[in-house]
Amino acid sequence: MAGPSQEFWQERFEKNETGWDRGGPSSQLLAWLDSAELLPGRIAVPGCGSGWEVAELARRRFEVVGIDYTGAAVERVRAQLDAQQLQAEVIQADVLTYQPAQAFDAIYEQTCLCALHPEHWLSYSQQLRQWLKPEGSLWVMFMQMIRPAASAEGLIQGPPYHCDINAMRVLFPERDWVWPKPPYAQVAHPNSAHELALRLRRR
Repeated sequence: MAGPSQEFWQERFEKNETGWDRGGPSSQLLAWLDSAELLPGRIAVPGCGSGWEVAELARRRFEVVGIDYTGAAVERVRAQLDAQQLQAEVIQADVLTYQPAQAFDAIYEQTCLCALHPEHWLSYSQQLRQWLKPEGSLWVMFMQMIRPAASAEGLIQGPPYHCDINAMRVLFPERDWVWPKPPYAQVAHPNSAHELALRLRRR
C-alpha cells in the first residue's frame, strides 16, 4: 500500500508526534455549528485522530461515528469521551474498506484525505459518496500544502499531501456533487499551511 502505514501512525500517536493536532476542535467546525449551517444528525468523522471534533459533535447532540486506522488514536478518542461523559461510536477501521451499517446525513472530513497517499484518493472519494444519503453533505477541509519539489520535479510529498483545488474538482465531480462558488474560507493550520473549507452536497 502506497503511503504511510498503520505502524507509521501508531508510532506518531505513541510518541505524541502529532504536530497537526490543534489541541481542540477546528475553528471552522465551530463556525459551521454556531451558524446552524451544520445541524444535528448522523455524522461520520473519518481519520478522527485525537477526537476533538468527535467530542464537540457529541456535545452538540449529533449521532457521531469516529473512524481511525490507528489503535492509539481510537484509545485517545474513547478516553476523551469518557472523561467528558459524552457518547459517540469510535471504530478502528480502514476508511478505504469500511462500510457503515446505515448511511450518514453528513461527513466531516478534515485531515483524512491529506493523510492518504494520492494513489488512494479516488477510492476514498467513492467511499465518502457511498456513505452519504442522497442530498447528504460533505463538510470538507482541503489541505493546501504546496511543496516546491512537487511543481519543479513532480515529487509526491507528504503527509500531509497537497489537495490542489483543481484536482479536488476532478475527485469530487459536479455530476456527483454540488459545489459552492469560490472563494472558499481559508483556515490556518498548525503546520503553517492552510485549509480551504467548503460544503459539498451529494447529488
